[in-house]
Amino acid sequence: MDRQEYLNQISMKSRPAKNSKSGIFASKFFWVGVIGAAIFILILIIGGILSGARGNNKDRLLALVLHIDNTSEAIGEYQPNVKSSDLRSYSASLNGVLSNTSRELTNYIAEKYNMKPKDANENIAEEETLAKDDLVNELFEAKINGNLDRIYAHKMAYEISLITSREIQLYKSTNNESLKEILDTSYNSLSNLYDKFNDFSETK
Repeated sequence: MDRQEYLNQISMKSRPAKNSKSGIFASKFFWVGVIGAAIFILILIIGGILSGARGNNKDRLLALVLHIDNTSEAIGEYQPNVKSSDLRSYSASLNGVLSNTSRELTNYIAEKYNMKPKDANENIAEEETLAKDDLVNELFEAKINGNLDRIYAHKMAYEISLITSREIQLYKSTNNESLKEILDTSYNSLSNLYDKFNDFSETK
C-alpha cells in the first residue's frame, strides 16, 4: 500500500458518519414554521373570501340600480311605439315598479355606503352600458322590421328575469332587513309582470 492510499483510508475512517436526519429539514422548528405559515395563508384566503363576499353586495347593488335605470330608459324610448294597448299597460306598470325600486335602492346605497349609482367603478358601468346598448339595438331593429310588440314583450320578460335573479342573490347575501324588504317588494311585483310579458301574444 503506497503512502497516498494509506492516508486516504485514515481520512475516511476519521470522517464523521452522515446523519440522515441532519440539516434544516430535520429541524422541528422548520416544520413548525412551515405549518404556521400554511395556517396563516389559509386564514388570509378565508378572510379575503368572506370580506369579498360582503364587499360585493355594494357592487351588486350599484350594478342592479344601473341596470334598472337603463331598462327604464329603454322603456321610455320604445313604449310609445308599442301598438298593443295591453302591452303598453304592462309596460307602464313595469316602469312604475322599476322607478320605485331604483329610488328606494338609491336611497339605501346613499345611507349605507354614502355613494350614488353613478359612482360605480368603470367595469360595472361599462358592462351595464353594453347591456343597455344591446337591448336598445334589438328594440330598434324590431321597430324597423315591424315586429316591435313581439320583441318588446320578449325583451321585457328577459329583463325582468335578469333583475329578479339579481334581487334573489342580494336577498340571500344580506342580513339587512330594510334592504330585504325593498328587494322582496320589488321581486313580488316583477314576478307578476313577468307572466304578462312572457304570455303576451299579438293574436290575442
